[in-house]
Amino acid sequence: MPPDATGPVLNGLSVDVEDWFQVGAFERVIDKADWDSLAPRVERNTDAVLDLFAQSEVRATFFTLGWVAARYPALIRRIVDAGHELASHGWDHRRVFTMTPAEFRADLARAREVLEQAAGVAITGYRAPSFSIDARTPWAHLELAAAGYAYSSSVAPLAHDHYGWPGAPRYAFRPLTDAALIELPVTVAQLGARRLATGGGFFRLLPAALTDFAVRQVNADGQPAVFYFHPWEIDPGQPRVAHAPLRSKLRHYSRLGAMAGKLRGLIARHAWGRVDSVILNARPEPAAAAPPARRAA
Repeated sequence: MPPDATGPVLNGLSVDVEDWFQVGAFERVIDKADWDSLAPRVERNTDAVLDLFAQSEVRATFFTLGWVAARYPALIRRIVDAGHELASHGWDHRRVFTMTPAEFRADLARAREVLEQAAGVAITGYRAPSFSIDARTPWAHLELAAAGYAYSSSVAPLAHDHYGWPGAPRYAFRPLTDAALIELPVTVAQLGARRLATGGGFFRLLPAALTDFAVRQVNADGQPAVFYFHPWEIDPGQPRVAHAPLRSKLRHYSRLGAMAGKLRGLIARHAWGRVDSVILNARPEPAAAAPPARRAA
């Protein structure tokens, strides 16, 4: 915890480990079959994040694609050796609502096997690519519980053009009545009736004061904040995708050079730790807003 951290609530600091060409914004313009032919930057960028965290004396959770772990097992070991939590981000960034329950089950198993082999530790946390567990996937939490996951941080409780579950609880909840699985949504700022995203590109593009406000707002309720970003967000030198839509390019490339400094400031202003440590102190509520879960074949 930084010496000038404010308040007693430990917040969850998390990194979604994926390369610049694997992001949702480019999924329609970059074919997965081409991934191995593109210039990789995920290892150098994740190492830069590890250095930033070491300098800030903070630990975090790295939600990592199985695809990345299969190609960079030494990076996975460096994450764990530095004292961070390793968790799953699925195999290849396929959104959960595009899968059948059986496909999701296979995706979970494939990613977990590679992550655990690389790291030598058990994987108990999961984050869906692009926060794609929502009202369309009433079976997803049941699959996670059946696979033995302790928690998920896969819900964005707001409306967004790429993702979101506006009716989901804002704080930690148990999505199933007969399982210990906890869902810990990413933090949003509540402004009247409106919820605003505060992590990733929103933190990069908007004033840091919005994220500070959201952290203090949820901490005032005695709840932990959950913040996320991606290693490619601190890499202004990454390749440009010329044929991507203008909106996607603006979202992806804007203010990359400012991100590392903003992260250092955010880490210094609040108390941060691994998500599994946050889960230990969570007070999850029943999910009255969530649809009943049904496991399908």
